[in-house]
Amino acid sequence: MAGFRDHGLKPVDQLALPHPAVTLLLEFGPRSALIDDAAGQWHGSLVAGLGTGTRRVRGEQIECVQIRLSPLIAASMLGVSLPELSDSVVPLDAVWGREAGWIREQLAETHSWTERFAIVEALLTHRGACRPSVDPELTWAWRRIRSGHGLVRIDALADEIGWTRKRLWSRFHTQFGLPPKRAATLIRFDHAVHRLAAGADPARVAAETGYADQSHLHREIVAFTGITPHAVADESWLAVDDIAWPTTPQHPR
Repeated sequence: MAGFRDHGLKPVDQLALPHPAVTLLLEFGPRSALIDDAAGQWHGSLVAGLGTGTRRVRGEQIECVQIRLSPLIAASMLGVSLPELSDSVVPLDAVWGREAGWIREQLAETHSWTERFAIVEALLTHRGACRPSVDPELTWAWRRIRSGHGLVRIDALADEIGWTRKRLWSRFHTQFGLPPKRAATLIRFDHAVHRLAAGADPARVAAETGYADQSHLHREIVAFTGITPHAVADESWLAVDDIAWPTTPQHPR
């Protein structure tokens, strides 16, 4: 969880890159951000599912709490299956109904970020209680892919679980909204672009993150984002990513 506030010095114009998490945006400021992607435009509180789309965030006087939810818990907390959100943006009203308006009012009326984080955490905890959880085999598989930065063989995962490759593909897609190989590709991409943002040499990043060569890394980053590895490395979002998303909520940037 992180809080963001636009101080009004200049309009926000930020590229939001694909990330291996479900993103929940809770707005409560005087104006709403405009979210652009290939499918259209959205504003207000929203949910962005797992996928490969790059989105641009624009606006002024924006205040929001943004949460990245692991796919292991996202469906239970949101009350919607992840395939319904896959690679798409959905207005929060369509997911939570009146509760979306209630949480906006609560956040707007609260002047402490610590209290806002507590309100959001309490709501998500309440929503996630007594709801179906992810299969334990898939929980293990997702964590294995994440810990390996995407460098895992899907056949080997299936063997370790004791499932067939076809069953793993089917159950993974049903519960996470994308197949395991695509999840591994997304996680590898995320690891690589963070290495680039930290100043690592592209050739070394390609070699150490499982790409065939630097050209392969270049092609995949362009496919995910529409921009080059050099441009991705300069994205301010990545530069603060490890600061804005630690294990504890952060005050606004």
